[in-house]
Amino acid sequence: MTNKTPVLEVKDLGIDFGGLTAVNNFNMEIYPHEIVGLIGPNGAGKTTVFNMLTKVYEPTRGKIILCGKDMDKMDTVAANKAGIARTFQNIRLFTNLSVIDNVKIGMHNSIKYSTLDSILRLPKYYKEEARIHKEAMELLKIFNMDKEADVLAGNLPYGAQRRLEIARALATDPKLLLLDEPAAGMNPQETEELMETIRFVRDHFDISILLIEHDMNLVMGICERITVLNYGMVLAHGLPEEIQSNPAVIKAYLGD
Repeated sequence: MTNKTPVLEVKDLGIDFGGLTAVNNFNMEIYPHEIVGLIGPNGAGKTTVFNMLTKVYEPTRGKIILCGKDMDKMDTVAANKAGIARTFQNIRLFTNLSVIDNVKIGMHNSIKYSTLDSILRLPKYYKEEARIHKEAMELLKIFNMDKEADVLAGNLPYGAQRRLEIARALATDPKLLLLDEPAAGMNPQETEELMETIRFVRDHFDISILLIEHDMNLVMGICERITVLNYGMVLAHGLPEEIQSNPAVIKAYLGD
């Protein structure tokens, strides 16, 4: 693995809010085709890390390098175009739009017509719209959701909404997909199906995945490496079996 170039390199990342240090000295590397877990007790700073990686928050210090590109000057749009996409703990779909329209929105990075083409409805506009529709349907078919293309996203069952959110993120053609508590609110059967979906996404799209998750069965069952965050700092990093038996990790979760 070490002879490969990392998809993501995070070096001494930190952020302060006023006088409070929320995350400090956070280091991580994610390699091609990896599924990596980021876990820790509530309030450990996991979502704050995600927000820095996607440039929702500007880090106070440290470096984020995505696919060899320094993300220092990037905003959220530039970070997405560079190859990083995410889902959220609380599903953020356009519930009043159709399933396929949600996916098409995710394809904004690849649109090749201008505003003028759109306003005047020039041939390039129709050609691009036809391409986007075709690609969106192909993506939905991969997730077995092509039959629901015209259904309002808000009318989908919970598990299907999760799949749609992942599909929309994939529509941006990322190199790294961040999943923020994808199993939140799911029953055991839905969680099992989600594990299969995550593995499938990694293999089919040949991307790397970083996930935050509290469901330890999912984390231990799917992640190749795990980083544990506590009070904004890395507490441990290693293979699932190493993390599971780490006394400091057990103490952080269970207390003295």
